[in-house]
Amino acid sequence: MRECLSIQIGQAGVQIGNACWELYCKEHGIAKDGRLEKEDAICNDSTFSTFFEETGLGRYVPRSIFVDLESTVIDQIRVGEYRGLFHPQQLISGKEDAANNYARGHYTIGREYLDEVVEVIRRSADKCSNLQGFLIFHSFGGGTGSGFTSLLMERLTAEYGKKQAKLEFAVYPAPRISTAVVEPYNAVLTTHGSMEHSDCAFMVDNEAIYGICKRHLDISRPSYENLNRLIAQVVSSITTSLRFAGQLNVDLNEFQTNLVPYPRIHFPLAAYSPIVSVAKSHHDRFSVDDITASCFERESTMVECDPSSGKYMACCMLYRGDVVPKDVNAAISSVKKKPKIQFVDWCPTGFKVGINDQAPSVIPDGDLAKVPRALCMLSNTTAIREPFSRLRHKFNLMFKKRAFVHWYVGEGMEEGEFSEAIDDLQTLECDYKEMENDEVDDDLDEY
Repeated sequence: MRECLSIQIGQAGVQIGNACWELYCKEHGIAKDGRLEKEDAICNDSTFSTFFEETGLGRYVPRSIFVDLESTVIDQIRVGEYRGLFHPQQLISGKEDAANNYARGHYTIGREYLDEVVEVIRRSADKCSNLQGFLIFHSFGGGTGSGFTSLLMERLTAEYGKKQAKLEFAVYPAPRISTAVVEPYNAVLTTHGSMEHSDCAFMVDNEAIYGICKRHLDISRPSYENLNRLIAQVVSSITTSLRFAGQLNVDLNEFQTNLVPYPRIHFPLAAYSPIVSVAKSHHDRFSVDDITASCFERESTMVECDPSSGKYMACCMLYRGDVVPKDVNAAISSVKKKPKIQFVDWCPTGFKVGINDQAPSVIPDGDLAKVPRALCMLSNTTAIREPFSRLRHKFNLMFKKRAFVHWYVGEGMEEGEFSEAIDDLQTLECDYKEMENDEVDDDLDEY
């Protein structure tokens, strides 16, 4: 069995991880204490053991590690509804916060906990018969989420090499909504710090998801729980084929192979459809054609940017539920004919498809309605330049005045690292710009 380890880092990562495991348990029929709700629920299918490990007492423990440099959020898990589900050793919390400071998470406070975290990861990895990779949940803007994540990923590369995939699920800084003044610094530094060590980074931003909650779910004032449950549906769809046998499965390595044309171009956009409230669900058809077209619209995208302003390099379409290949092929053909959806000339195929029979589950009394089928689209598009460009602009405004820099330098960072990181981000923007270049070199025809 090809197991995956989930690593949740910082407040955002831990809270998203919480929502994901709540949903996984619902999908697999596992109770809050780790026991099977129905004895025959998943006994016939061993694929779920990619995410859960069976104990001697017949309980199922998530293959998951939670890390935060201060204990408040992890303490909520220790005393919460799911306290019986997680192994206590896999909940690691410190006593001193990273205080929204990348340097504290990376150089001082975070470094003290690195060996302990790596040891827990090593023990969890040793229990796996064939470790496929790591799923890392974090935010780009927080201190622990940015600083400690890039430190840990560096160490994971040293320990496990490139053999095990490292996929990030990252909360990217939103254009107008921000929870920290120094968010641009942290985000640019972690983008630079983890660039070489991450194989693929699926990005979401809070503002885009707030918009989705207001438009589609009629929640006037969404809470983080609302946002996290929506992100959990996306993560669940991405991991469905790892946890359930299906018609056309997609494993972790296939995401990279099909979505990442060059090692640095590894920031796909996530889109999900249908997102619908219980009140509206009775009035829609949710055909394969409808949900496919919906995923290419700006309103379904989980990052605040306009996909029509760029060109697609690759799309990974992950269908689940009552879906047949004939409908998928017809839906993709009709999408290709739309003038607003443009692909780069050097990538003629463009689509990777996954189909799984497991219909999406929903949390009881949650915001989302139960639907017969759903689609999660991961697209590598040059439109992602827009969020990078916004972030670079905010970074430059502060860095010209050297505002707040002393907090970072005081923790042992060098000022030169800021310049190096922002240059790397600018180069990344240029790399995406070059991807739009349609000239295909005729000399390549002879190969």
